[in-house]
Amino acid sequence: MANNKKNQPFQSSTRELTMRLLFVLGVFVVYRLGAHIPLPGINPLRLEEIFSFNQGTILSLFNVFSGGALERMSIFALGIMPYISASIIMQLMSAVVPTLEQLRKEGESGRRQINQYTRYLTVAISCIQGFGIAVALANQGIALEANVSFYLISTISFVAGSVFLMWLGEQINERGIGNGISLLIFASIVSGIPSLIGQSADLVRQGDISIFLGLGFFLFVFLTVVFVIFVERGQRRITINYANRMTQGGIYARQYSHLPLKVNMAGVIPPIFASSLLLFPASVGQWMGQGNNLGWLGELSLLLAPGQPLYNFIFAAAVIFFCFFYTALVFNPKDVANNLQRSGALIPGIRPGAHTANYIDSVLTRLTLFGSLYITAVSLLPQIVLVGMDIPFFFAGTSILIVVVVIMDFISQIQSHIMSSQYSSTLRRASLTGARGR
Repeated sequence: MANNKKNQPFQSSTRELTMRLLFVLGVFVVYRLGAHIPLPGINPLRLEEIFSFNQGTILSLFNVFSGGALERMSIFALGIMPYISASIIMQLMSAVVPTLEQLRKEGESGRRQINQYTRYLTVAISCIQGFGIAVALANQGIALEANVSFYLISTISFVAGSVFLMWLGEQINERGIGNGISLLIFASIVSGIPSLIGQSADLVRQGDISIFLGLGFFLFVFLTVVFVIFVERGQRRITINYANRMTQGGIYARQYSHLPLKVNMAGVIPPIFASSLLLFPASVGQWMGQGNNLGWLGELSLLLAPGQPLYNFIFAAAVIFFCFFYTALVFNPKDVANNLQRSGALIPGIRPGAHTANYIDSVLTRLTLFGSLYITAVSLLPQIVLVGMDIPFFFAGTSILIVVVVIMDFISQIQSHIMSSQYSSTLRRASLTGARGR
């Protein structure tokens, strides 16, 4: 009977973890079902023809992040990108607008208010992008009847789908495990892996590429995954010494620990932000560049195609910028230095206060520079290798980075949940034992 009481907290925590995992799985099922609900009034044959003609362009990258919803022109065609674009704008504005900066410093209440503004901005961006895609569908002859009803229904469907995905991501944050937006993008990318493998097998079977070339590319992808795992687990540990403390025997003991700084502090946020910035103008040029007097848009979309020099340059610059910007948002060396000084800790050889903050900032700057170059290389090298090997299919290195980092973060959060549950159950048992003893 006593053993059953002891196991109850652990069983309860296991049940909670199982329910959270099942909730995430249920969200994935709903997401994938929604990605197959087509938009009304679309000519599927013409849509398939357009995507076949534009294989390997920026539309392929957009299609990867939407989980194939764009290729099917479903109600989820916009994906989660409007929310990501709104988050970029709000984070940039929070660094320059005093009112938003003050809200960001107010803790949980300020964060909720900024999230509310982000939702409103997501709806506005979705309306603009949804209407733009509806106009593009009409110009390309994909719409069966290009009338006011089609524009209205299409725009409302796109906006509703994007807002619903935003809501699903927030529900994962509250009731599931992991970052909801990252998990939705992860689900989109993983859903395209079977078709990628099948496409590669078809190319080998038809003799378009040799089997050794195909195996060489997949070996390159495997080594890239190993490299990403190695770098993501890397840390720069700064030694921290605490003031001498007297032990029970009257001996002064020096205590020390480490301040761990990840090599990639920004995670997958920079490549996602950089991709979202390039997707919208390039996709508009791709859709509308074949119209009258709009040939320059088509030429621009070709220059912004994945693997092109202009695309690589803008993407690399955006990744480096967002690495430094996002790291500055989530980690403040001055706050860390003040906390160390208040707790009586110091870095050996570095004076407390401003000198400690400057030292941490210099270390963080070097780490962020290396991390940004690492993210840029991982994101761009696979596509460059594809072009060099003349393999005729699209594969984004950003997909590798997102999938690996999201899986690692998801596993670490599961482990943290299990450890916290075991710790809380141990405290409950200790409290019950103490109460019985008293």
